[in-house]
Amino acid sequence: MLKIKDLRKFYGKTSVLDGLTLEIKRGEIYGLLGANGTGKTTTINCICGLLAWNSGEIFLNNQPISQKNQVLIGICPQENLLYQSLTCEDNLWFYGRLYGMKKRALQERIKWCLNAVNLMAKSNSPVETLSGGMQRRLNIAVSLIHQPQFLILDEPTTGLDLEARYQMWELIEQLKLEGMTILLTTHLLEEAEKLCQNIGILKGGKIIVQGSLDRLKNLILAQEIVTIKTSQETEAITRGKELGFEYRYYGKNLAFWLPKMLDLKEILDLFEPIMIDSITKQSVQLEHIYLEVTK
Repeated sequence: MLKIKDLRKFYGKTSVLDGLTLEIKRGEIYGLLGANGTGKTTTINCICGLLAWNSGEIFLNNQPISQKNQVLIGICPQENLLYQSLTCEDNLWFYGRLYGMKKRALQERIKWCLNAVNLMAKSNSPVETLSGGMQRRLNIAVSLIHQPQFLILDEPTTGLDLEARYQMWELIEQLKLEGMTILLTTHLLEEAEKLCQNIGILKGGKIIVQGSLDRLKNLILAQEIVTIKTSQETEAITRGKELGFEYRYYGKNLAFWLPKMLDLKEILDLFEPIMIDSITKQSVQLEHIYLEVTK
C-alpha cells in the first residue's frame, strides 16, 4: 500500500530523515514510534505532500506519490481541525465540499461517518459542546469523509481519559476490519502493542528496527523479566551476573532477564542469601524492546 525507500530530508545542514525505509501492507495497522524530534511528523508531512524531501522515494499503490493519488490519503492530525461553532454535520459538510464531493453523495457519506464514530446523535450539536473524546472521534470522521484508502492517525488518543481511549481503540480496530490501511503514531506503547500488526521504531531519522511484536521480542534474550526490590542491589547484580542473567534498570527498578521461565521460589532460591523485599515477573513487553533499541 505504502512504500518509503531511503527518504532523506535536511533543514540546512541538519538531517531530519536519514535514509528512512518502511513498507505498510494493505489492510494493516503500522505503528511508527519514536521520541519527539526523531522524524515522525516530517515523515507524515512528506507523505501528505506538505513538505518536499531531498532524496528517496514514496510510493502509494505502487505509484510515485503525487497530488493525483494523495487524495487516497486521510489524515487525523494531533490537533483537532474542527470549527468549534459549527455542528458535527456542518464540519463534515465543509470538508467534504473542499474535496469536491457532490451534494447527494456527501449527504450519504456524512451519515456513514457519523455512524462510524458513534456521533449520529450529536450531528446537530456544536463542536464546542462535545467532550474531548467526542471531538477526537469527529476529527477522525473528518479524515474519512472522502473515503480514503490510507489513513494516518497522528497520536489520536493524546489527552483522552481512559474510557475515551478505549472507545478510540475500538473505532481504530473497526476501521481495520472494514479494510482500512492505517499508519499510527503514538507515545503510548500499550496502544501500539494492542493495535499494530507491525511496528517501526525511529531514531536519528531512520527506522532502526521494524516488524511484528513477536519478531521484535526476539531482540530481548529473555523468556521473562523479573523486577526485584532489595536493599542489597550491588550484591543482587553480582549474583545475577554469576547466574548469567542480563540486568537493566527500568526507571529506578532493577530487573533481570531470565533465559527461561522460573517460579518465584526458584528465583528466590537462586538469589539466596540476598534479602529481597518484593519480586514481580512479567513477559517481555514493547516497553522493554523500545528502551533497549533506543538506549
